[in-house]
Amino acid sequence: MEVYQVKVFLEVARHLSFTEAADALNLSQPAVSAKIKSLETELGTDLFYRLGRKIQLTEVGQFLWEEGPRLIEVENQLFAKVEEIKKGKFGNLKIGSTAAIANGWLPEILFQYRQQYPGIQTQCVVFDSVEFLYRAITSSQIDIGISDINFAEFSEISATPIAPIHYYLVVAANHPLANQTWLSLKELQKERWVMLNTGCPSRLMFESRLTELGINFSDFAQIETVDTLSLMRTYMMQGHYLGFASNFEFQSECQSGMLVAIPLQEFALSGNVFLVLPKRLSQSALTDSLPQNRRSRNSNPMQKFIDLVENCQEQQQASVCPHSTPVRLRSPNLIIRSNSVQHPETIDLAIGIQNSTIPTVTAGLVIQRLGLLEHFLPREGRYSSTQYRIHWCDFLTGAPIIQGLHSGQLDIGVLGDYPLLLSAIQQNNSGSETRQTRLVSFVSTNPDGSCNAVIVPNKSKLQSIEDLRGGVIAVPFSSSAHGMVMRSLNSANLLNEVKLASLENSNITQPFDYSIQADGYAHFAPFHDIAYRQGKFRYLPGDNLNVLPAFHGVVVSAELAEQYPEVVIAYLKALSAAQYWYTITPSALSLISQWTNLDAEIVSQILSNVYHQNQPGRFFCEMMIRPDWITQHIAQLRLVPGNEGLETINLDRWIQTEFLHQSQNLSSW
Repeated sequence: MEVYQVKVFLEVARHLSFTEAADALNLSQPAVSAKIKSLETELGTDLFYRLGRKIQLTEVGQFLWEEGPRLIEVENQLFAKVEEIKKGKFGNLKIGSTAAIANGWLPEILFQYRQQYPGIQTQCVVFDSVEFLYRAITSSQIDIGISDINFAEFSEISATPIAPIHYYLVVAANHPLANQTWLSLKELQKERWVMLNTGCPSRLMFESRLTELGINFSDFAQIETVDTLSLMRTYMMQGHYLGFASNFEFQSECQSGMLVAIPLQEFALSGNVFLVLPKRLSQSALTDSLPQNRRSRNSNPMQKFIDLVENCQEQQQASVCPHSTPVRLRSPNLIIRSNSVQHPETIDLAIGIQNSTIPTVTAGLVIQRLGLLEHFLPREGRYSSTQYRIHWCDFLTGAPIIQGLHSGQLDIGVLGDYPLLLSAIQQNNSGSETRQTRLVSFVSTNPDGSCNAVIVPNKSKLQSIEDLRGGVIAVPFSSSAHGMVMRSLNSANLLNEVKLASLENSNITQPFDYSIQADGYAHFAPFHDIAYRQGKFRYLPGDNLNVLPAFHGVVVSAELAEQYPEVVIAYLKALSAAQYWYTITPSALSLISQWTNLDAEIVSQILSNVYHQNQPGRFFCEMMIRPDWITQHIAQLRLVPGNEGLETINLDRWIQTEFLHQSQNLSSW
């Protein structure tokens, strides 16, 4: 029985006339008669008594006349519901997630979703392990997965980062460590730990990070494994065990003050929460969720959820750090790869850094302390069995770093502007050819060039650079301050009338070698700042100093760039991560102050995270290379005797920006 047959019947019954019903339905009378005859045949009984030209309803016809409109109403409701579903007003959405996500991140999102779309029925399925979540996604048991693991090894799944997840050391409020602001895993290996089982995402993240850092579980005095958060909480509360968890676990306990979450240096960056879909659905779903498409179509429940999540992500990013692209810890692999290769390759990386030079701390000290290079080093493809040995070589000035790069003892060097240029000059002094370098990134920039300065004792009568005629300036040779002094003296026609003495063995507490008899001292930040603050020196007015934009950068050996380009990219990723951490972490200043034994105010005064024109004298975190600044330095320094070799630098070959571009490609993270 067709619904349309019932509609024709009702029209005939209303008029008790085939002719009038045909006119009302815009059909021919034979067509109406055929529909009624077909309906009577299907029902096996007559619906009308035929009395000549008149008709009357039979008993069955009377029943259908009374009940038939309900069928028409049901049909109308069905069509209306279908249209509403097509417009996204109704439907069903089944979301699967791990326990931490379900308890900590998902509730607020689900609340917003249900408030906006009350007609859509939602169901949240919680999985005890990421393996079970993976199976549910691939078998279509759920529509969308939310996970703290991205399943990157599995080609049938697509994962999109949508929110941050933070990892902490968790202790009872009365634990002796509860008042610590930051800690390192290296300090905690003698403590007793408690953790969830190996299927838990936070445990996977912990194990993955230990592997990167070369730390074994056997290095810890005791690690207890439990199956539930409640049992883990008992261990921490009653046994004073240390716990490792995400910010979505133990939320209520931390908010109430029962437990305390302490940042760990090795987990200074957050991880990602991922929106996980079968790859066959992800392309269309994510394309439909793009801003230009959100208002152009009526989305289904899944697309509406994606839209809501992405809007929340955009709002959060704008509130945290609107000018920086988030840098996050990579998700751990679910598949454990064997390293049982007969002859695994070992790559030794020797990195020359200047930890006491504040403008370069993000390129050395911060990467080193947070273990960022170990995290971003390549471990796939040709590097799947590679072992790394990282040697951090800390120097007070750039001269030994230049020597190390030229001799092949260093693979990476962090230098100021003048020593950067010196590292690019080819020399054949000792019969062996100088190793070539490549400039791959800047680290920090000082646009007004005021980072280098000349200071004199408070009792000195010198008031300008001209007053140094016939005098002596002590300066660290081959430093950025050395370059500034030579440019300034040459510009003032004093180069032959002022003697330059080598200032060596500077240290953070005693910046100047007082055994050197000098009228003035030139140095780079923070050394002149420290000497000035100690109250024994004053700045020589710099009106006549030749200032150019100053910068620090990263050079690598040509061999490293050619043989292991992925390692260079990994270092630049670590640098980018260090600078992002410095930008978004309120306690970064106090930590760097602690690591360098410098006052936090000095650190803040010297290095800022974002450039502001009203903050002169500061360095700003900046990785983009400025060839125009390099050209300006060469143009002035080549006029100084002894620096003619700068003209031989092939900038097109020396500056290689492709490494930086690849490191900033989000798809490669």
